[in-house]
Amino acid sequence: MSKLMIALFMSAGLGLALPAVAQVTTPNPGSSTTSKDGYTQARTSADAQYQIDKSACSSLSGNAKDICVVEAKGKDSVAKAEAQAAYENTPKSRENARIAHAQAKYNGAVEKCDDVAGNRKDVCIKEAKADLVKGKADAMVDRVTADTRKDTATKQTEARNEANADVREAEYKVAIEKCDALAGPTKDSCISGAKVQFGKS
Repeated sequence: MSKLMIALFMSAGLGLALPAVAQVTTPNPGSSTTSKDGYTQARTSADAQYQIDKSACSSLSGNAKDICVVEAKGKDSVAKAEAQAAYENTPKSRENARIAHAQAKYNGAVEKCDDVAGNRKDVCIKEAKADLVKGKADAMVDRVTADTRKDTATKQTEARNEANADVREAEYKVAIEKCDALAGPTKDSCISGAKVQFGKS
């Protein structure tokens, strides 16, 4: 198959599948997540789109058909991974969605490498593999960065809470010390008031 035919076929195939994939996008950290119903609907839409894309492949033959089927499967896996990322909204699910993108791209690229032979085919496969490795590495780095930010935020919150507790304890001791300058019922009332203010029993 000529490169022109492959390019035309790719354009037609992408035109069919992009609307379904575009419905579900991977959220940025902190963005709203998809509801469970939205997640279920996205998966159902992905299944329906996969059947449409797969049916379109039946009119083709040879490597063009193989490419078509691989791309249909890739779009399906990407759409489902993105739906899961939108539903769970976690660094790991977003990493998985990015890996699904990289894997789908790799699978399609390797299938296209069958249209060439010899050293050109070997180079084609190696380039596809390098892109896959890079895609997975980038996804992992972003996930680790997000996890680190989350861990840092948690540690900061814990430290802030501990510091606040220490400050309140120090302020309570100051209040009690001030009560020592008083006597009798006034002192007792001062101590009781300090205990109520600082949550002491």
